Amino acid sequence: MSWITKWSFKNKAAVTLVSMIILIMGVLSYMRLPMEFLPSADQPFISVVAVGQGMDSSAMEEQVTIPIEKSVSNVNGKKEVFSTTGDGYSKIDIHFESKTDKKEAKREIDEALNSLSLPPNVMKPNVVQLNTSMIPVSYVAISFEEGVTPANIQFANDELVPYFKEIKGVSDIQTFGTVASYVSVQIDEEKLTEKQLSIQQVMSVLQGQNLAASVGEKTIDGKSSNIQVVGDVNSLESLKDISVVPSVTLDDVSEITVKKPENNYTRVNGQDGLLFVVTKDSQSNVVTINEEVEKASEVINKEYKDVETNIFLSSAEMVESSVQSMIKEVLLGALFATIVIMLFLRNIRSTFITIVSIPLSLGFTLFLLAQSGVTLNILTLGGVAVAVGRLVDDSIVVIENIFRKTETEKLSVKLVVEATKEVGTAITSSTLTTVAVFLPMGLLEGGLQEFLLPFALTITYSLLASLLVALTVVPLMSAGLLKNTKLKEPKPSRKYQGFLTWSLNHKWVVLLTAFLLFAGSIAAYVVLPKGSVQKPKSDYVYASLSYPNNTPIEKVKKESLELEKFMMMQENVDSTYLQLGNTEDSMKYGDVSSPTETTLMVTLAEGAKEEDFIAKVETQKKEYSDATLEVSEQSLMGGQQTAITIDVLGDDLEQIEKVASDVKTEIVGIKGIEKVSTNHEEKKTVYSLVVDPSKANAEQVAQQTAVMLNSTPIGSIKVEEQQTSVVIEPLMSPETEKEINEVLIQTEAGIVPISSVANLEMEEKATNIFHKEGVQYARVTAIVDPAKLSEISTKINANVLGDKETEGIDVPEGVQVLVGGASVDQEDEFTDLFMTMLASIGIVFLIMIITFKTVRAPIAILFSLPLAAIGAILGLLISGISVDITALLGALMLIGIVVTNAIVLLDRVRQNEQTMIIRDAIVEAATTRMRPILMTAIATICAMLPLLFKEAETGNLVSASLAIVVIGGLSVATLLTLVVIPVVYELLHFKKAKKQRAEVENNTQEISESI
Repeated sequence: MSWITKWSFKNKAAVTLVSMIILIMGVLSYMRLPMEFLPSADQPFISVVAVGQGMDSSAMEEQVTIPIEKSVSNVNGKKEVFSTTGDGYSKIDIHFESKTDKKEAKREIDEALNSLSLPPNVMKPNVVQLNTSMIPVSYVAISFEEGVTPANIQFANDELVPYFKEIKGVSDIQTFGTVASYVSVQIDEEKLTEKQLSIQQVMSVLQGQNLAASVGEKTIDGKSSNIQVVGDVNSLESLKDISVVPSVTLDDVSEITVKKPENNYTRVNGQDGLLFVVTKDSQSNVVTINEEVEKASEVINKEYKDVETNIFLSSAEMVESSVQSMIKEVLLGALFATIVIMLFLRNIRSTFITIVSIPLSLGFTLFLLAQSGVTLNILTLGGVAVAVGRLVDDSIVVIENIFRKTETEKLSVKLVVEATKEVGTAITSSTLTTVAVFLPMGLLEGGLQEFLLPFALTITYSLLASLLVALTVVPLMSAGLLKNTKLKEPKPSRKYQGFLTWSLNHKWVVLLTAFLLFAGSIAAYVVLPKGSVQKPKSDYVYASLSYPNNTPIEKVKKESLELEKFMMMQENVDSTYLQLGNTEDSMKYGDVSSPTETTLMVTLAEGAKEEDFIAKVETQKKEYSDATLEVSEQSLMGGQQTAITIDVLGDDLEQIEKVASDVKTEIVGIKGIEKVSTNHEEKKTVYSLVVDPSKANAEQVAQQTAVMLNSTPIGSIKVEEQQTSVVIEPLMSPETEKEINEVLIQTEAGIVPISSVANLEMEEKATNIFHKEGVQYARVTAIVDPAKLSEISTKINANVLGDKETEGIDVPEGVQVLVGGASVDQEDEFTDLFMTMLASIGIVFLIMIITFKTVRAPIAILFSLPLAAIGAILGLLISGISVDITALLGALMLIGIVVTNAIVLLDRVRQNEQTMIIRDAIVEAATTRMRPILMTAIATICAMLPLLFKEAETGNLVSASLAIVVIGGLSVATLLTLVVIPVVYELLHFKKAKKQRAEVENNTQEISESI
């Protein structure tokens, strides 16, 4: 690689100019790079959500869930289909193979659903494909002095939304809380009887009143013209005046009013309100957009006195905090590396020359990231934080070798070029091996690959840039700044030299000790707990208040407001958001739940402790004895709980429920399990009217009963210039079996009680119905301590499925029990990373064979890998941190980092072998290269020290466990490399080395005898 160094000396002005341009472009790229929290990554599943008013779970299953499941069964790339069906809603999750194009899959699902015919009271299914780029930038709370009226909803859509929609970079504005008022037609049954009318007569008159239909084309006055029939019910008055029969209007037999839906409620900060959810496109800056959103909010507050807007929650704050935190880690790492170099070199100029590679490498990296379309997020900055210590390694080796050369020669351009040439092959090979570790990322699949790619690109760009700087800028600056500078060269360590010689003479002692240490570390790894990624810091507090489905909605609403009031009374509460019921807005994010469940989001003042607030809210559980109150910390990326799931599948529902109950009983006492629940716990009484076919038609009875017991939409009219739905309210709300039997219906024999044509049957059924691949199943969910995931998973498998010591539960024939969830995800991710490690070792080995043009030296170098494993596992044992995905990522990085020391060492040995015997070549190379090896290792270790104390963040793979693995592995590997690698290398050349030493001894003996 000497040609590039010679070129830089011939083009000093060009190198200087390019260096300045790189720094400027780096700063500009940093300012222009889109800043976001995470890189764009698709969720592994697509959801189909449907809402059906007034339909129970059984009806939703038969008429909605099963048809949708069949429609999507042939979508390409489909892996599994799960569905949850409840009263009034259905949610189908289609899981895909990791390499499936999710956008194409969504298109196929849309096409499959287009031909599907669903009941008229079921809203069009919403297909939801979530991506990390859909993480909202801001939640904007909107409240009005006169509340949320149809006019205010229209005003918000027409006047307020454009303020945010027109901001550059905003992709979409979702509006929550826009459940419009409706016109309620409450028919009076007594007046119907008095007028001798039936409900069917009223329904037939109302339906089609606003129809607009073409009835033909005729020639009128000599011109071809279309003829239309148009209904003109466009006000409350015209609706009231509709004639049911002669001399009887709708107003005569009903009460017509404008109402708000009672089963849907949206409140912001204790008031009825709206919530704007602002999302951005993939190329825009989160922080910049949020600033513009804040400005727009201020403008609205000034221009409209009866409207108040405020930012309820913002991911920009999280992004800024994370980015600033990572930048701090980078700067601290660079500072620590600088201090280490200064302590070793003891020369300000040489230290300056060495650390100049950091800003130049980072500037070039930022420029390349911008050109690659990669955003500035916690993973790209994490890559910089991890690589910052390694950026000076190549420069250290170069400048240290220049130091040594000046001992015997005067500093000159020729000396600098020669010194750079001597180590050029070694630093090029070592940098390429570190970069090569990330090449097999293509073997990874799904979200792990999408998350690791920006991380890998950042490290690759920065290391290649640092190599280029070490071969061009560092030699150039050394020749200019080190003139007339006295460079003190430390003497080789005599103690180390003596110990190394003893080790070479006692190879098996060294190798046996290293083997025992390695075997012990592997045994320790096997028993180490395998956990999931550490719990990240939260963004808000999430609470859910869930009631049984048969709870009156008035009670749910009343007690939800009481809980909201209690929360708002607590100290340090910044904002609250309450949502009751399912809405069309929530469907867009695949968020549907029980109609009797209320969710609350609470943001706290900066510095407030979420744990204290949660503890206070949990004291209220006794106030809601017939409901389930759950409170937890949440991030904008979703829940933070680690769960193991046990699925029980089969055809017999009773058997499924019994096995699920047995599973729950069996695992509930396992240490480390925080909570166990099943999806079949809640039951609901279902009354079935079995129609006698000889007395009535079941379909006609069902239609009439549905109208009698449910709200029935019949069209829309204009109220206050707003198009408003018209709904006939239920005629009856039976509270006893007797009242159900007394429901009146029209038959051929006239109006009769329903009990005269049907028998009433009662049974207890699960509130929700769950399918897995179209088959009913029960799921037992265990919330576990993430640090003990593997340990708990092993115990669950033993207790449920059995092992050598435990029988497990009794599973009837035809029932299948599957353990999954976080434990299976962990196994898949661990397997993927271990495969990546094997591929990386193979690539590293290939690069070293090409570099050394022999097999023996690369084999000796690979012996540094088990040495690194010793230190990595020792670090985990000392710290008490469990093995998670970030720890294995650290192990993957170690493959590229630790071999660099061995490469630098053996490269010198190979050069010495041209003039020395193997033993002398090894001893001289080891004592000469010990200093740069220690410098580079300590600089890398110190640069990673800030990461040891870094707080975990959602989605961030750079954490304390990664730092511990790298620091522990590199520390032990560096020390042992200076002893074990020389021993292994000489052992691989045993015959030649022994013969050379014998010849030297003979020559020495002959000389002494001649004297």
